[in-house]
Amino acid sequence: MASNKWMKFPAKDRDTLIKGWLKSLLEKEIVHGLVAPSILPTGTNAAQSLITDPAMIDNTEPFAPVMAVSTAKILSRMTRLKPMGKPIAVLLRPCELRATIELTKLKQASLDNLLLISMDCPGTFSVKTHASLVQEGTDFKGIEEKLFKGEDEPLLRPVCQGCEWSVPENCDIIIAQHGLDIGTFGLIARTEKGEAALAELEGEAWEGGEDARNEAVQKWNEAKIAQRDAQFTELKEKVTGIENLLKTYALCINCHNCMTVCPICFCKECFFDSAVFEFESDRFMDWSHARGNLRLPTDTLLFHIGRMNHMSTSCVACGMCQDACPNEIPVAQIFKLVGYNTQKRFDYVAGRSLDEPVPLTQFREDELHEIGGE
Repeated sequence: MASNKWMKFPAKDRDTLIKGWLKSLLEKEIVHGLVAPSILPTGTNAAQSLITDPAMIDNTEPFAPVMAVSTAKILSRMTRLKPMGKPIAVLLRPCELRATIELTKLKQASLDNLLLISMDCPGTFSVKTHASLVQEGTDFKGIEEKLFKGEDEPLLRPVCQGCEWSVPENCDIIIAQHGLDIGTFGLIARTEKGEAALAELEGEAWEGGEDARNEAVQKWNEAKIAQRDAQFTELKEKVTGIENLLKTYALCINCHNCMTVCPICFCKECFFDSAVFEFESDRFMDWSHARGNLRLPTDTLLFHIGRMNHMSTSCVACGMCQDACPNEIPVAQIFKLVGYNTQKRFDYVAGRSLDEPVPLTQFREDELHEIGGE
């Protein structure tokens, strides 16, 4: 059952209040663990950790604008074989939340005993960019305020700049900014479980919050959709046609990093890692003689097209694939474009709802006649 608890607090106290609240959840055993970003030994980045010692909360950075790995992939590893035996809290961004929903529907994760806490997300930086900004002493709160005011930040990851799904759904608690002045932030309980977790926090009632938030979210999404469409238009010019696609993926070395970090690519035995792509030396010579020049390693474009065909209906455009590419190929932007069109064809949005079946798990006799004929 949905909850209607809306509270607001001074933004200057946000980090201290959230950390104190999370610590209290652990100390009172409302949850027995917390998955949240912790500062790495380098001091320049943060990555998700499973925290069971309340004292370790002090080393977390709940709002660090960086994703070293998708939390959805972490939750899949933790819960695929067996759901959590005791409640844990999980702090994750909207794209990670949507990927978790997809993996749950694909039976690769379980939401049992998870307290899901998400936030209005202004965007994130790549790991390398984030580290550089930390070393420069960047004011991340200032950047966040600028972004929520609708201003641009060119160093944000490209998929974040045009992300139209940066407002969370399907979670227990939202850490909210939309609908409030910059000097204030909100906490919204979306479920009874979320309301129970917020029970001991005393904040100012957020009167009229739902209407104000809906209006702000609509305005935010319209701006993001405009940015997304502009990105799509520019990208289509660069990748349309086999020659352009070959140019775009020319630097691909078939490392499969993009597949490894993708939260949706969960197959234990991938076709592209199988013996199908192991060939005797004579085959390479035959191919080279036939063409005069054989690109090595082989089948780089086939790999990306095959992966798109497999998982584009569940792509949440988290951008992890592009972050992992050693040659900075715009993998995430291409996959987002393909995923958007694929999902639109099936009237589906990855991670939008637990109740919507994943298109690839359904067979409908009366569909796609323009492809297969009558």
